[in-house]
Amino acid sequence: MQALAITSIGETAFQSVETPRPGNGDVLLDVGCVGLCGSDLNTFKGMNPLATLPRIPGHEIGGTILDVGPDVPSTFARGTRAVVVPYTACGKCSACKNGRPNACKHNQTLGVQRDGGMADRLVVPHTHLILNDHLSLRELALVEPLSVGFHAVTRGSVASGDAVVVLGAGMIGLGAILGALAKGAQVIVVEISESKRTMLKALGVHDVVNPTTENLSDSVANLTGGHGADVVIEAVGLPETFRSAVDLACFSGRIVYVGYAKSEVSYNTALFNLKELDIMGSRNATRTDFEAVIAFLEINPNLSDQLISRVFSWADAEQAFGYWDANRQNTFKVMIDMQDQKHA
Repeated sequence: MQALAITSIGETAFQSVETPRPGNGDVLLDVGCVGLCGSDLNTFKGMNPLATLPRIPGHEIGGTILDVGPDVPSTFARGTRAVVVPYTACGKCSACKNGRPNACKHNQTLGVQRDGGMADRLVVPHTHLILNDHLSLRELALVEPLSVGFHAVTRGSVASGDAVVVLGAGMIGLGAILGALAKGAQVIVVEISESKRTMLKALGVHDVVNPTTENLSDSVANLTGGHGADVVIEAVGLPETFRSAVDLACFSGRIVYVGYAKSEVSYNTALFNLKELDIMGSRNATRTDFEAVIAFLEINPNLSDQLISRVFSWADAEQAFGYWDANRQNTFKVMIDMQDQKHA
């Protein structure tokens, strides 16, 4: 079968690899759609310390069951569509024992620490699938990235009436935006791309602040009656946005860091204490988050058309990473749709 691998920094190529076969408890998927994640782009650019090359990327996966191995429940029937939960959990570390396997110390995510779903076929344990024949394969490929944002909302205990500031409207930020809106929060988005403003407003956000043309602190203060944000969700991963989260949070506010800073961040820590802030990290997503996103997409059937910015066929998949790298600022989701055209 064919797989698309990141072969070296800035280079991708189709490779012929052995077709996997399902073992005990496994399911063989026909991969239908794969979304590109920021971690995939960082691997492509040589900036992902968790990934080695060559690597088959892809952990945002919608597929169709082709075959099953022994000891798989009958509900996993051939022809059923499914979304892949791409993380592993050891069951033994402190995170797993505390009921938070999404933060497993020894996690290996498909497409990052191990080869992923950008291939004709993929074998996964049946326990890592969520079956769903209501959503399209493209919608199923949106579930994982949106779930990461939904998880950040859960970490921040967002509730109806909260003023929530989301820093960054990439795909993870969009998940946080949609998750906070679903909770009934007033959502303010901080985003430098003016081309995203109209769509963000159409989603129902209260306002969009561009920090390159507006004073960020003054704007958020004005929009929150002078109090600041009850919850700030950082989804950019820059030192300045990490610091901005502390400045924008209200007294007794909550901060959730879901972005990964690529360099060390220095703080004036006085506000940690003066504001008595709750500061939390957020990693990956739980099955509950996946199910919440699936339910959200089912009641918002046209949302995927707004979120998917560009779709490449499987034959043209080698162009996807270069395109996204060049157009990232104005792009929500780049996806590879493998349903109609695959290499033999």
